[in-house]
Formats: sequence, C-alpha cells, structure tokens
Amino acid sequence: MSSRRTSAVVLVDLDGTLVDTAPDMGAALNLLLKENNRPALDQSTIRPNVSNGARALIRLGFGSHLVHASEKSLVNRFLEIYSRHVCRGSHIMPGFDAVLTTLSDRAVPWGIVTNKPGWLTTPLLKALGLSTRAAIVVAGDTVAKRKPDPMPLVHATEQLGIEPGDCLYLGDSERDVEAGRTAGMTTIVALFGYIPADTDPKAWNADGMIGEPGELLDWV
Repeated sequence: MSSRRTSAVVLVDLDGTLVDTAPDMGAALNLLLKENNRPALDQSTIRPNVSNGARALIRLGFGSHLVHASEKSLVNRFLEIYSRHVCRGSHIMPGFDAVLTTLSDRAVPWGIVTNKPGWLTTPLLKALGLSTRAAIVVAGDTVAKRKPDPMPLVHATEQLGIEPGDCLYLGDSERDVEAGRTAGMTTIVALFGYIPADTDPKAWNADGMIGEPGELLDWV
C-alpha cells in the first residue's frame, strides 16, 4: 500500500460497500430457483457473490444445470423478480450513514459509482433516502463502459469539476480498485463488503483497506 493522502471528494461503490443489497438479491435468486425446481441457497453462500452481479448469481444458483441458451432468459427473469422488491431488506451498511453525515458536515462531496443499471439504482437510492444526498450518481448504464474500465469514475469527476487525483474511491471488489487506480484516484478496499473468504484483497494493490465505514474518515 502507498503512503496515505487525503482526498477532497469521496466516491463509493453501491452493492456491498454503501448498501447491503444481499438480502434482496438473495431473495430474488431463491425465488427464481424455486420457479425452476432448484434448491434454495443459504444467504452465506449468496452474499460473497452479490458484487459480481446478476449473471454470476445465476451461474452460482444453476451451476452445471445452466445451459448457454437459457442464461440470458434467466438473468432477465432474475432482474424482473429483483426489481419488484429492490429495497425490502436492503439497508445502508451499518455505520455508513453517520459517515455520510460527517462528510456533509465537513462540506466534502460524495457520490456513487456502480455497475448496477440505473433502472434499479434509482429506486433503491430513493427508498433509502440517498438520492438527494449524493452529489453524483453514475450507474452501470450512464456511460458506454462499466468498471473495471475507469470511464464511469472519470465521468463522475468531470461532472463534479474535480481532478481524479483529488478523489478517493471505495469499493469491495478488485474491479473497483482497478478502475480507481487506472483513473488516478486513491483506492480503498471495504473489507466489510462482499469479499469471498478465499480472496486476498491485499493482492489488489489498493492504497488502503478499512474494516468498518468510520475508518474512511481518516482518508478525507
């Protein structure tokens, strides 16, 4: 990890970093599995895979029973189910709401950059009361490319009128670190996120790692 530097703007990933969406993503997957006469999965099995998106969850649930021709239709059906209860069990990560309040008190802008499509991101943020608090929201379909490409992060800085070097990006996956590093930002790993037990986030070469949201304030 590199020497610490403070940042003027904070950008965060959504699923597994700012918001715990695993309860609703997991419920949607299990409903889909039930529709297809497949056994339900434990939340502990689903949770580490949520950051990888709908396609990864379909592959997790169906495994060798999944054929290429059906994958797209299953993904579409999963998203349809999920959209109906996008914020029944989802909640802001414990301790993160206080961090957002502190950032606002310090006049530090913060925003969200996620691979989640806008039609799912918008209702989720609205339900959690976050849509009016974030200075910028870049969803998975806001620009032409998604993380690990740096384009969404660079777009966020352009919209905010800042340089990437003055920005910090917090996420819970290697793609977050790669995107932030390529964009020229300080990169921090949220160890409280959806990181599989067999994954070593130290190998991602981020600038830092935090075990709980409050530690983010040490970097601002």
